[in-house]
Amino acid sequence: MGRDVMEAEAAVVGMRPAEGTRAAVGLGTEVPGARLLLIDDYEFIRIGVRTMCARLHGRPVEWHETGSLQDGIGIFGRDGPFDAVLLDLNLSDCKGLQGLRLFMQAHPLARVLIFSGTVDEFVIRQARALGAQGYLRKTGSAQELQSALAELLPPPERPRLPLAAERLFPRLPGSSMYDRIAELGPRHLEVLELVLSGCTNQEISSATTLSLGTVKNYVSSLLLALDVRSRSHLISLFR
Repeated sequence: MGRDVMEAEAAVVGMRPAEGTRAAVGLGTEVPGARLLLIDDYEFIRIGVRTMCARLHGRPVEWHETGSLQDGIGIFGRDGPFDAVLLDLNLSDCKGLQGLRLFMQAHPLARVLIFSGTVDEFVIRQARALGAQGYLRKTGSAQELQSALAELLPPPERPRLPLAAERLFPRLPGSSMYDRIAELGPRHLEVLELVLSGCTNQEISSATTLSLGTVKNYVSSLLLALDVRSRSHLISLFR
């Protein structure tokens, strides 16, 4: 009977993978998935992004999505953390960079990649100043989208927020005007955006909770910094 037991054990050993084989073939090991939040009010765009980016550099992607900014802010707070957020600039409940500003105020550590059809140097520079980690054009290729997301996603062993990479922002012809804008602080950029939207000083004061005198000082410093003669001259430069 002892011989029968030895033969049975030998048979079982023969059926087992050799030591280390399981790791070599990837059995028993699971690549951590990426969790991404897509905020875009066009369903067909959301479907396309999910389809093109079901996996990223070997990692399965778990997509969460919504068509409004407020829902996106809520999902991030309720279902997070997320490895990255794709944020459109023109949503049903918020237009322009105000959406990025509000999202970053609610979730300052979020890795936000702007996903927009707007390709404007001023908007791109403002987005970066407001904390975006990249700016992706909707007119780009699927490869550009995949590469940008793969670049933005941190490796599992290093979850720290990466600095915004220069290559994640479109390279457009610059000018001294845009270089000066890039040097402005977040509050100056906020006031500038409102000025360009046609807001009066009183309206800017109400929107930013700054005093009217402080708003006037910000506007004056903007005119000086950008070397323009008047408010109307400033607005005309960006039309």
